[in-house]
Amino acid sequence: MPPTLASLVHHSALKLTVRAGEDRLDVPVRWAHVSELADPVPYMEGGELLLITALKLDAEDPEAMHRYVKRLAGAGVVGLGFAVGVNYDDIPEALVAAARKEGLPLLEVPRRTPFLAISKAVSAAIAADQYRAVTAGFAAQRELTRRTLADGPEGLLAALAAQVDGWAALYDASGAVVATAPEWAGRRAARLTADVQRLRERPAPASSVVGGAQNPEHPENADRVELHSLGTSRRPRSALAVGTAAALGTAERYAVHSAIALLTLTTERSRSLHEAGLRIDAAVLRMLLAGEPDHARTVAGDLYGGLLDAPFRMIVAESPAARNRAAAAAAQTAGDTAPETGGDPLGTLGALVEVVESAAARAGEAVLVVPEGERLVVLATDGGAAVAACVEHASALEAARPASESLAGGDEESLVVGLSAPSGPIAASAAYKQAQQALSVARRRGRVCVEHEHVAAGSVLPLLADDAVRAFADGLLRALRDHDATGRGDLVASVRAWLSRHGQWDAAAADLGVHRHTLRYRMRRVEEILGRSLDDPDVRMELWLALKATASE
Repeated sequence: MPPTLASLVHHSALKLTVRAGEDRLDVPVRWAHVSELADPVPYMEGGELLLITALKLDAEDPEAMHRYVKRLAGAGVVGLGFAVGVNYDDIPEALVAAARKEGLPLLEVPRRTPFLAISKAVSAAIAADQYRAVTAGFAAQRELTRRTLADGPEGLLAALAAQVDGWAALYDASGAVVATAPEWAGRRAARLTADVQRLRERPAPASSVVGGAQNPEHPENADRVELHSLGTSRRPRSALAVGTAAALGTAERYAVHSAIALLTLTTERSRSLHEAGLRIDAAVLRMLLAGEPDHARTVAGDLYGGLLDAPFRMIVAESPAARNRAAAAAAQTAGDTAPETGGDPLGTLGALVEVVESAAARAGEAVLVVPEGERLVVLATDGGAAVAACVEHASALEAARPASESLAGGDEESLVVGLSAPSGPIAASAAYKQAQQALSVARRRGRVCVEHEHVAAGSVLPLLADDAVRAFADGLLRALRDHDATGRGDLVASVRAWLSRHGQWDAAAADLGVHRHTLRYRMRRVEEILGRSLDDPDVRMELWLALKATASE
């Protein structure tokens, strides 16, 4: 405990006597300061014991003393020490009355007690308190380390809660509560999810204080809660909350800082270990795509559990910003001026990684995440939490995007995701191709996420809504439309009717309301104009797709 006025009064060598403010002696003393100024307030910080001899004060003037004491109390001075036998044989009654009126403790300092002795006593008590705090901090650090080694983060939280006489909670990368101590703190910790999310948006290391205000209707919310980001990367991966009834003391602060360091060590892999893990992930993925699942299992060992044996989904994701970064790098390599991409090029992909890995960790699932150039490849259990979290994250992004905004418009923060159908290790390469195809469809449609199963089960017609396809269709049909514009026949309608009837002359002619010989003549004209034979199935296919692509015109 820091020194108080009471501890100074009880100091046997100082011989101090209380003349006013007897009920306020338990106030901590931050320092002892000597000043004979008529107005020392500009030089006060609050918490001081002011020592005076009244050298420049008219201590017998009630009005002057009332103004003097009132200003001291307003400045946060915790006590006034008056030396008797110097300028006054006794403390003037005007000063005593003013101190009693303002509730400011007034101590009588005998002539044989120098102010220096009081200052030394305060300084020694502060130093002793700081030494006790540091010693307690080291003891707390040892206890926290021991509990972490024995019981992991849960043990650390329990030890920390005991050290601060409050509660503690650990949050994952998504802001969800991972563990609390004691258990009853779970509901309090859950109410801070939004505050944790805001903290994670700031560069690490970051901290904030929430709560602390008394609310008669909700007394459970009166905790003072400190939030601290955990991790060494720019974007923190987790957070620690510490709730107490009052501000933390020095020893408690040491304990919190030790907990932050230990949790960072336990929740963050070292850079070299992280890079080694990425290399293993990439090697396993390459082996799977090369059709070598047995070699992949040998390299992986137990790293991914049963992920490589169970049905899984392949996920391929990218962002326009990542593609622009790759283009900028290529331009620099070629000696061109690189375009500005703006923002964090891996921000959206990094957010997806956090969502997928957090969901997998909470569900106890294994997941394989591999950065692949400007893309991200994920291998996750089919029907598992990681796949569901990926789809939900993509859906939320698409719902939040303005209706007028499209991926083709160059939105640098957009995410595009393609999911394969359920697959196994033997067909990993096919699953990868499916995910790429779904990604391409998502990009073309302006969607955030597309699953290959939905593409395969749907119609091919939506795929024709592409500028390149429409340009091809316009070019293929332009000569026929120019011919029809002269009024010499209706070749485009004739081609459409003939193709829709699978080349059956009578049925197509009936649809057009012309003789079959007329239709035959028109189709010969089509071959002459296009310079291509309608007996070629590729020609018929291209004409049909061109007609479908321009059907709305």
